[in-house]
Amino acid sequence: MKQVAFAVAFVFLTIISVAQDKTVQELRKESGKSITKDDKDTVAKTWKTGGMFNGTVGQTSLSNWAAGGDQFSFNANGLLSLYAFYKKGIHSWDNSIDMELGYINSTSLGTRKTNDRLDIISKYGCQLFDHMYLTGLFNFRSQFTEGYTYPNDTTRIKQSTFLAPAYVIVALGMDWKPSPTFSLFLSPITSRWVIVRDDSLSAKGAYGVDTGRTSRNEIGAYLTATVNREIIKNLTYKAKLDLFSNYKHNPQNIDLFMTNLLSMNVYKGFSFNLGADLIYDDDVRTFGKEKNAPRLQVRQFIGIGYQRKF
Repeated sequence: MKQVAFAVAFVFLTIISVAQDKTVQELRKESGKSITKDDKDTVAKTWKTGGMFNGTVGQTSLSNWAAGGDQFSFNANGLLSLYAFYKKGIHSWDNSIDMELGYINSTSLGTRKTNDRLDIISKYGCQLFDHMYLTGLFNFRSQFTEGYTYPNDTTRIKQSTFLAPAYVIVALGMDWKPSPTFSLFLSPITSRWVIVRDDSLSAKGAYGVDTGRTSRNEIGAYLTATVNREIIKNLTYKAKLDLFSNYKHNPQNIDLFMTNLLSMNVYKGFSFNLGADLIYDDDVRTFGKEKNAPRLQVRQFIGIGYQRKF
């Protein structure tokens, strides 16, 4: 099952991204051009910065409703994506940060988290030939707040928090950029740290970290692909795919992390959003009848909200 999910995710991401288009990511290409601020200033600008904010909200209330349901429910989700791209000669430096947080509040269940992500990427590359860069990569991924599972309406079990888990990746490899909207990075030797800086989770040996320890180092192969392109006018697709194989332990069980966001600008910033996130981590063994097996984790959402690019 997980092999099929990996193949489908990667093929879909690669096919949709290779074509050229006119999107915000074209600033990478433009950033290599020399732009002077005025006649007296000849210092070339080689940076381009910007980002996107996407917020969605929803609310439902019932009064004397015979069909039943919660008297009140409210949900909100926010995504802030920022970038800073540098290009001068054969050198490039791409930096991005994605921050996402979502909650739902209902009469019967109270407030629960629906989404929580902090993802930072920095890549420095030296161009070898057309579209190919020798690149060093740093990636940090974690979350902002505590997360729980709910066996029943009155019980909750802590599953995560800031830096528990967190993933730090340092890699050297090749970065292929066939268009300004697509990047494919591959490293055969990558160092990854899994961090669990929470006493209760560390004591349980959560996320594959040895019981009582706060981190675990893994050496393996790493692939990451990113795309941000306008499919047609006002319809944008943004995605990221990470694959990691740990040489030290079960290298055939590849960890997967993928985010997808399809956004259509409906009218003056108001947008329709369709998203899906996929995660498979062989060390997250909290599923199945015995609560000791990994599973493909899936999150999908549909919403109408406000989107602003800057």
